Amino acid sequence: MTNVKIVVVGIGSASFGPKTLGDILSRSELSGSTLCLVDIRPEALEPMEKLATRMNEEWSTGLKIQATTDLTEALPGANFVICMLEANRDRLWQLDMQIPHKYGVLQVLGENGGPGGLSHTLRTVPLVLDVARQTEKHCPDAWFLNYTNPLPRVCRAIKKYTQVKAIGFCHGIGRTVRVIGDILDRDPDQLDIKAAGLNHFHWVLDVRIKTTGEDVYPLLREWAVNPKERHLWSDLFRCFGYLPFPSDDHVGEYLPFMHVEFFQSWKKYGHDHWLLHWDGKDVKRQTMWNQINEMIGGDRSIDSLFGGSGERAIPVLLGIRDDLNSHELALNIPNEGYIGNLPDDAIVEVPAIVNGDGIDGFCVGDLPPQIAAWCSNQVHVAELAVDAAVTGDRTVALQSLLADPVTNDIETAEKILDEYLAVHADWLPQFERNG
Repeated sequence: MTNVKIVVVGIGSASFGPKTLGDILSRSELSGSTLCLVDIRPEALEPMEKLATRMNEEWSTGLKIQATTDLTEALPGANFVICMLEANRDRLWQLDMQIPHKYGVLQVLGENGGPGGLSHTLRTVPLVLDVARQTEKHCPDAWFLNYTNPLPRVCRAIKKYTQVKAIGFCHGIGRTVRVIGDILDRDPDQLDIKAAGLNHFHWVLDVRIKTTGEDVYPLLREWAVNPKERHLWSDLFRCFGYLPFPSDDHVGEYLPFMHVEFFQSWKKYGHDHWLLHWDGKDVKRQTMWNQINEMIGGDRSIDSLFGGSGERAIPVLLGIRDDLNSHELALNIPNEGYIGNLPDDAIVEVPAIVNGDGIDGFCVGDLPPQIAAWCSNQVHVAELAVDAAVTGDRTVALQSLLADPVTNDIETAEKILDEYLAVHADWLPQFERNG
């Protein structure tokens, strides 16, 4: 096995940083490799380095641990760059959701789609694109493994504006498999599921029993006629004939169906974290930092971090390094004909094979037209949003907002956009430059 250099950019997240370290440092196959941690905040970087050092020693992984606030110092010689950047995530995300609601636009989550998805794109794409351009300069052959949302838009920006090889990762497909297993009362490991589409908006195209090849999609369709609980995804399943997932909040970002009944239903069951309520976030984050410090000091076990987050970046890294021909249920990659009726330059979520040559997506053919219509729309919305984020062109940003079906009024769209540009001005210098 060949030793590699892995650079993790944005490691100083109290929630995701320790899990990402667990992903890497629980893999004995990486012994002898170099792990370089990067964060611009020394106060967040230092504890993550100490935590990584404890994991490395206690689990006898045998990695060489480095840490720096200087990205250009970290990148030379890197084989893989893992990106998990966000800008003041919780507070800015809260504003992304509150502003549309102020003007009567009922969107959920606001992470990848809807008005909030545009705002997220405008401030996040430039951050990640800068890392990708530095990667292109200092380690042009490295693979760029991206966790940062809005995932398909970030990956599209990297593909369009650099020569960097980027892959987008999302664990949503895992939840899709588990929910289908629950519906069919089957062990999810027994199911062979093929899904394709866009990130947070994939559609299950085929479900079979692995051992027999039996098609069990008809059983899912029978269930959809009268589900035990009403969901947006089950309504869409009934109407469109195919199950969309990974959850109501993600699927709902891209659609104008977020009527009051769904909002009230979700709030009834306490599922309102994707609406407006962020109370206690600061306290929760401080609790996580306290636990991290206890782990560093040896007062808390690190066993819960072994195996990490369940994300797929490290299995894919090993698949490329070791030429494994491993199968992934869902990766976000440039289309290149995998979905016949979506543009080739779109970032699509498809099953794939991973080997020493890179990523080879499965050709799933054409999506059913009723599904392709929604996905195609979002591809073009995303393209406009990416270009607006890079150029700072307000007109293009407005066009993206108006092309999105969640927005249905020009005057309202302009008010939302102008307020986004005002409240997020510190994060959007590209618009200030363009006047």
